[in-house]
Amino acid sequence: MNTLKTALLLIILTLLLIWIGGLIAGIAGAFFAFLIALCMNIVSYWWSDKIVLRMYRAKETLPRDNPELHRIVENLSMAAKIPKPRVWIVPLDVPNAFATGRDPRHSSIAVTRGLLKTLTAEEIEGVLSHEISHIKNRDILISTIVATIAGAVMMIAYWARWAVFLGSSDDEGGGSILGLLLVSILAPLAAMIIQFAISRTREYQADSSGANLSGKPLYLASALEKIDMWSKRRPLVGTSPSTAHLFIVNPFRGDWITRLFSTHPPTQERIRRLRAMAGLV
Repeated sequence: MNTLKTALLLIILTLLLIWIGGLIAGIAGAFFAFLIALCMNIVSYWWSDKIVLRMYRAKETLPRDNPELHRIVENLSMAAKIPKPRVWIVPLDVPNAFATGRDPRHSSIAVTRGLLKTLTAEEIEGVLSHEISHIKNRDILISTIVATIAGAVMMIAYWARWAVFLGSSDDEGGGSILGLLLVSILAPLAAMIIQFAISRTREYQADSSGANLSGKPLYLASALEKIDMWSKRRPLVGTSPSTAHLFIVNPFRGDWITRLFSTHPPTQERIRRLRAMAGLV
C-alpha cells in the first residue's frame, strides 16, 4: 500500500509541475517542468533522506560518541528484527525525533540535542521504539518523499509569485496573471493536502507497536507529554513545516488550517491509548 501511495504522489507532483510550467511559460515551460519533475522524482526516491538530514544540519553519531544511545537503538533493532539504523543528532534544543530512509536497510534515526538533555533514558527508549516501528512498518519512504514533495510545491508557489511580478501573460505563450496568482495562493494549501495523504493512523500504529517493542508504554506516553509541551512552548522557526509529519510530535505552531490538515493525531489521545495499554484507563 505504501508503495502505491508513493507512486501516486510522485505522479501528482509531476503533473502539478507540468501544469505550473505551462501556466508560466506555455509549452516550453511545461516541457522544462517535466524535466525538473523527472529529476525530482529520482532525487526524492534515492536521496530524500539525505536532503532532510542536511536540512536540519544533522550530524551522524558513532557508538564511541554516544554508547548508551546506540545501545538502545541496537537492542530495539534486534527486537524488531531489522538492521540497525544509522543514528544522527540534530542541533536543536527542543526535544523531538524522526526516522527517515527508503527501506529498513537504508534507514536513519535522528534525535535532537534537546531530546537527549530533556528526557530520561527510559523515555528516550520509548521514543526510539516508536521510530524503530516506523522503520519496521515501512512508513519512512513515503514520509520522506512527502517532505520533499511538499517542499517542491512550496517552491512552485514561489515561482508563481515571481511570474506574476514579472508579468507573464497569454501573449507570451504563458498563462494568465489571474491563474498564476491563484497558484501562488493555493499551492501552500496543496502542500498541506499532500502531507495529509500520510494517514494519522500510522502514528497510532507506531505508538502501539513501539510500546509493545519496548514493553514500556508509560515511558512513551511520558515522552510524548514532554515533547508536546516543549513544541508548544518553543515551536521551531526558520525551518520548513513541510517536514512536520516526520517528527514524533509536530514541532511547528500552525494556524487553524494547518491544524485541520495535521498529519498527527491529538497528543492527548495518543497518551490516553498508551495508558490504556498499561491498564491505567
